[in-house]
Amino acid sequence: MKQVNKNIFAFIFFITLLLNYSDLFAETNAGYDLNYVMKISLIVTVLFIAILMWLAIIYSEKNDVNGEILKSPLKSFMKWLTRSVPLEKEEDIMFHHDFDGIRELDNRIPPWFNFLFYGTIFFSIIYMIVFHVVGDGNVQDNEYKLEVQQAAFEREMLIRSGAFINEETVTFVNDVATISEGKEVFSKNCVACHANDGGGGVGPNLTDDYWIHGGGIKNIFKVIKYGVPAKGMISWQTQLDPSKMQAVASYIITLHGTKPASPKKPEGNFWKEETTTN
Repeated sequence: MKQVNKNIFAFIFFITLLLNYSDLFAETNAGYDLNYVMKISLIVTVLFIAILMWLAIIYSEKNDVNGEILKSPLKSFMKWLTRSVPLEKEEDIMFHHDFDGIRELDNRIPPWFNFLFYGTIFFSIIYMIVFHVVGDGNVQDNEYKLEVQQAAFEREMLIRSGAFINEETVTFVNDVATISEGKEVFSKNCVACHANDGGGGVGPNLTDDYWIHGGGIKNIFKVIKYGVPAKGMISWQTQLDPSKMQAVASYIITLHGTKPASPKKPEGNFWKEETTTN
C-alpha cells in the first residue's frame, strides 16, 4: 500500500475516533449540553461524508493513485504562502558573487512575513486611535481606578453581609431596624436563660452594671459568639451570622438601666465603659 493511502486511512480513523469520543463525552458529562454535542457530531459527520465522497471521485474517476490531486491544494497554498522557488529554478535567482564559496539567492520576502509586518502596523494604528485619540491614553491608570472601584464595591457588600464584623470591629448600632432585629433574636434564643426583660434566671442579669465577662458591645459580642461552655452557654457563631450577633448585642446594651420584673442579684464586677478623649 502506498504512503498516501496510509495517510488517508489514518485520517479517516482519526475522524471516526473523534465522533466516538463526542458521544462518550456526552454520556459521561451530565452537565454538558446534549444539543451542542449533537450539533457538533452532525457537522463532523457531514464533513466526514464529504471527504469520503471527494476521495471516491479522485480515486475512481481521476485515477489519482499517487494522491497528487489530493495534495495539490495544500501544495498550492504553501507555495503561495512562502513564494518559494523550486530547486530546479534556483539558478535564475542566484547572485553572481560569493563569499567563501557561499552563494546568495535573491528570494522574495514570503507573504506570511509581510502579513505579520503590515499586521503590526495596522494594529498599532487601531491601538493609537482607540487608546490615545478616542481614549485618554492612561490605560493602566484607568484599569487601576476600575479595580479600586470594584474592590470598594465588593468591600461594601462584605460589610453589609457582616463578614467584617468580629469582636474587635463590632460597634453599637442604635437604629430602629437593628434593635428590632436584635430583640427578635433575643426573644427566640436568650429568654430561657436571661428572662424576657433581661432580668436573668439561669444566666446573669443583663440590666445592671455588673458583668462576669465584661460589659460593652465588644465583650457582649464575644460572649455571644464563643459562648461560655463552663456556664452552659453555647457558642452562637454557627447559628447566627455576625450582623445578627451585632444586632442582639446592641439590643442587650439598650436593656441597661431598665427595671426587670424579677431582677437577679448582681454577678461579676462593676463595669463602666471607658471614654476616650481626642
